[in-house]
Amino acid sequence: MKKYIHGYTETEANRLGVQASILASHLHYDSTFPPGSTVLEVGCGIGAQTKILAAANPDVRFTSIDIDEQSLRRAAGEMDRLGFSNVHFQWADIYNLPFSANSFDHIFCCFVLEHLSDPMTGLQSLKRILKQKGTLMVIEGDHGSFLSFPESEESRKTVQCLVELQANAGGNALIGRELSALLRKAGFGKIQVSPRQIYTDAGRPEVVEGFSKKTFIAMVEGVKEQAIRLGLISRCAWDKGIADLYEAAGEYGSFTYTFFKAIAENS
Repeated sequence: MKKYIHGYTETEANRLGVQASILASHLHYDSTFPPGSTVLEVGCGIGAQTKILAAANPDVRFTSIDIDEQSLRRAAGEMDRLGFSNVHFQWADIYNLPFSANSFDHIFCCFVLEHLSDPMTGLQSLKRILKQKGTLMVIEGDHGSFLSFPESEESRKTVQCLVELQANAGGNALIGRELSALLRKAGFGKIQVSPRQIYTDAGRPEVVEGFSKKTFIAMVEGVKEQAIRLGLISRCAWDKGIADLYEAAGEYGSFTYTFFKAIAENS
């Protein structure tokens, strides 16, 4: 797996924390597991999703893995600070997992497949360590689902830069729409995919601030220098595009974005 496209800066860590918090009610109202079960969280990063899962499932034993040691240390420190004792953190690569077959009752994978150059191999690796009849829960976004008002050619180009840069790094920012097909091809059964749409306008100021500005626009802004350096967009067009995105997050604007959550069984 190549490096995380958005980087490992403090700014990005803060963005991930805000994102997890503002999206919790949209993505995690059904992220529950039977008490006493064992759950592998894949790509836990700084633990933004981990603390939501651990709080909602106090009687579940989580093993949370990532390939970045600094992120793991940060996640473990945060969980200690919050007083959670039901999570074990471990370094691991999804393509070469250090677990025996049938090790976990369930697996949770959020915003990970989009960064993999070979998501099919990643899914098959997870299938091997998942118990028979165990479930895999996957959440991904799809930048092609993004709509805004007002919209401009430049604002569309800034978002497209993010899509192209992720593709250049071997990932897929449009993977949300592919979840059903990927899981089916990987051999999972009883696949259920539900779209989780988030909409923001001036009538929901806390969501505008948390999602439109501090999550989505912040994510796009994070690739500015890469996009300009590689000639994907001019600096002038970039600046106008970002200004137009902020206008869509203003008094007379709106944002719409769809996440996709899939739950499948290891049949």
